[in-house]
Amino acid sequence: MSLSSVATLVILILIAAYAVILYNGLVRLKHGVGKAWANIDVLLKQRHEELPKLVETCKQYMQHERTTLERVIAARSAVASAREQHDVGALGKAESGLRAGLGQLFALAENYPELKANDSFQHLQQRISGLENGIADRRELYNEAVNLNNVRIEQFPDVLLARFFAFKSAELLQFSDAEKADVDLKTLFG
Repeated sequence: MSLSSVATLVILILIAAYAVILYNGLVRLKHGVGKAWANIDVLLKQRHEELPKLVETCKQYMQHERTTLERVIAARSAVASAREQHDVGALGKAESGLRAGLGQLFALAENYPELKANDSFQHLQQRISGLENGIADRRELYNEAVNLNNVRIEQFPDVLLARFFAFKSAELLQFSDAEKADVDLKTLFG
């Protein structure tokens, strides 16, 4: 075997090894996005199970606030539907509606001292607030995983393998500007 064929063979082995390393990195990032989504999904399911209990507790006290309770129930259904379909864009919109409804519900609960004093309501409010914080934290981790994946599949030379093996970009989980805004208590109690 000549020196040039050995050199060519070594170069080909190095290129193949480099391609395997790139491919494995892309796979790791893709699965990181899936894992981050699964972490959010767990909390969304837990909150989904807690919301009917909260609404039932509130119904006993808040007879005049039917529209708020119905809004929370409708938003809960929209979140569940988007989550089941893995539609990140629709989930962001539905989450915005649910968070706004919960914020309004918790603000309106201030007008009902018996409800605020109810142990079940307090427990559910704390549980749901804790889940909301967890979802926010995990959303940040999910978006970071999505960003790493999306940047990597667009960078050279990774883009060559990403296109060849049909790696797809993932969608960030974003909430609407209305959800990020402060609650206007004057409109709630006006």
